[in-house]
Amino acid sequence: MNPIFSRSSTRSLAAVILAGLLGACSSLPSIPFFGSSDKPKPAELGPVVALLGVRAAWTARIGPVDLPLVVNVTGTNITVAGSDGTVLALNGSTGQELWRANVGAPVAAGVGSDGRLVAVVTRSNELVALNAGKELWRQKLGAVAYAAPLVAGERVFVLTADRAVSAFDGQSGRRLWVQQRPGEPLVLRQNGVMLAVGDTLVAGLSGRLVGLNPQNGSVRWDAPIASPRGINDVERLVDLVGSVSRIGDVVCARAFQANVGCVNAARGAVLWTRPAAGSQGVSGDDGMVFGTESDGKVVAWKRDSGERAWVSDKLLFRGLSAPLSLGRSVVIGDATGLVHLLSREDGSPLNRLSTDGSAIAAAPVLAGNTLVVVTRNGGIFGFTPE
Repeated sequence: MNPIFSRSSTRSLAAVILAGLLGACSSLPSIPFFGSSDKPKPAELGPVVALLGVRAAWTARIGPVDLPLVVNVTGTNITVAGSDGTVLALNGSTGQELWRANVGAPVAAGVGSDGRLVAVVTRSNELVALNAGKELWRQKLGAVAYAAPLVAGERVFVLTADRAVSAFDGQSGRRLWVQQRPGEPLVLRQNGVMLAVGDTLVAGLSGRLVGLNPQNGSVRWDAPIASPRGINDVERLVDLVGSVSRIGDVVCARAFQANVGCVNAARGAVLWTRPAAGSQGVSGDDGMVFGTESDGKVVAWKRDSGERAWVSDKLLFRGLSAPLSLGRSVVIGDATGLVHLLSREDGSPLNRLSTDGSAIAAAPVLAGNTLVVVTRNGGIFGFTPE
């Protein structure tokens, strides 16, 4: 078997590692991960076209980021984590440091926060909860986790690589329940899907969005975005990957190298799915869903029907991050640390921003009026409209 994969066993799980996994940390498409040594040449970029005025507002630093990072935004504040165990909270508008802590072990997944409680998972499979930078509690998990914890309703929810969802009391760390579902033997070393929609906890389990009762973990509905296919474990890998696009009750998500689809999370009804060969999550607004394919194409689907609205090939093989839908633009980072602003209407360039030359480590986020991106070298950059 390809060495980037391993099989899961029981709750102790030897998880698959697709190291860094395409997107923000590689300029390669999906094919070279399966034996090819050829590296397609990244698309050359023309002169910067500044049709949308943006300026650098502030910078900050954290340690190197070699984890499937989620930049958590609560109001105007952001929380990030570095691989060395550092967790950092900043004012996203000014870049001012609010607090900095270290959880004493390398971080495997994070960050989750409700603005007060912050949670990460270490590589030693410990869930650690912080309050204002002070450790509140830690709990040992039964398996490794790559998805950022979800902090909501005074609870911390964790999706582990054995496809189990667990709930912990936010104040004491006491485990409240666990729901485990069967799945394919391979998993991704990449952020998964977990969010709250109304009074339902929505989690990505294999290629399905599953609605759970957050009080006891019982399953309310099960909606397939993609189904396993192929004759071997690699071909059958269809895990859902974050980020997702949520507008009201409708959640749109990507199944790794298989489909993009939208689900009504109030009813658990699949609205549409479309084939899509990508490895990064999606973003969107009330009219469109945006995604980046593994070969560097940027695709817009109509949110109501799933029909393609446009495709851009201007960023081929540049190792693209998940996108951020931001006003009239779609914001995407690449493997050289550039941040591309494309038109939401047709994918044409609106501007291009520079960071520190290392790959963009997570989907860009918006904190207040500030666009925030984090690089693999630990640079944190805030940009604002001119």
